[in-house]
Amino acid sequence: MNRSAGFRLGTLAVIVVSAAACSVWAQSSVLRYGQALSAHNSIYSLPVALAAREGLFRREGIDFRVVIPIPGGADRMIDALHDDTVDVTHVAVPFLVRAALAGSDAVAIAAEFNDPIYSLVARPEITRIADLKGRTVGMADPGGSITYSMRKLFALHGLREGDLRTRIIDGTPARLNCLRAGTCDAVPLGQPQDVSAQAEGYRLLGVSNEAVPEYLYTVTAARRSWAAANAELVTRYVRALAASFDIIRDPGRRAVVVAAIVDITGVPASIAERVLDLYAQPGRKTLPRRAEIEIKGVAQVIAFMVESGQIRPPLPTPERFVDMSYLTRAGIRE
Repeated sequence: MNRSAGFRLGTLAVIVVSAAACSVWAQSSVLRYGQALSAHNSIYSLPVALAAREGLFRREGIDFRVVIPIPGGADRMIDALHDDTVDVTHVAVPFLVRAALAGSDAVAIAAEFNDPIYSLVARPEITRIADLKGRTVGMADPGGSITYSMRKLFALHGLREGDLRTRIIDGTPARLNCLRAGTCDAVPLGQPQDVSAQAEGYRLLGVSNEAVPEYLYTVTAARRSWAAANAELVTRYVRALAASFDIIRDPGRRAVVVAAIVDITGVPASIAERVLDLYAQPGRKTLPRRAEIEIKGVAQVIAFMVESGQIRPPLPTPERFVDMSYLTRAGIRE
């Protein structure tokens, strides 16, 4: 056999082996991601949705599948990890903390949203937060950080919880619908619905950041045991998520991000542009730089939960609820 033929056979063997390896890789790379229906069509799905739209998961060899809705909504996201409905899940940090304290081995592996901006938006004739006394306010889950921050905002303006009539409504779109229908006098809204509501003539009374320090809002969580057994897949997921944040922060990719917001939320491009401008304001830390987890943000959530009576001393350490190893493996630092 001459050297040329030997080279061709050797190359063919490499191709065959590589193809076989790729086949096995593809079979083992399905990743099921849990998402509450209220998050699916909201800005809080942007990092993951953009990563999927731009092929970042595919580039990492991941067959990424969003599983919605999770029965029971936000408070059941961790349960979906334990009953094998999903492999990883979007979850607000208070729900993760509660589940872990109840015995779950779920931990945060990456940050999705840091310090959110929740706007308290009211009917046009209501001009001050104090004017909400005796009126109906649509609120989020009583144990969540949205409701906590709103209570703090009300207190800043002299209102106690008993001064309001409240309705529990899951998700920003549903709360906006309550406001539009006249059933709610005021509601906390995230983006882009708060911007849309103001464009429709509803009045901005205040924002959550006036009343609470920075905290970590939503994360991707996984069970420690499952993540340890699938460390390479988890690392590739984290790397793809980090690349999505790179796109969000890249001025040259702004049109791509605007298109994603329009597609996710259904708002006009002009509203999506205003949302990005809001996030880019100096001092805003709404989005992580590259999916990094700030431990002080987790500590602040624990402080919220203590103050609202959800946790009693002795306090858990924030490190209990995170696993930074996959961020480290992906080359990401806080």
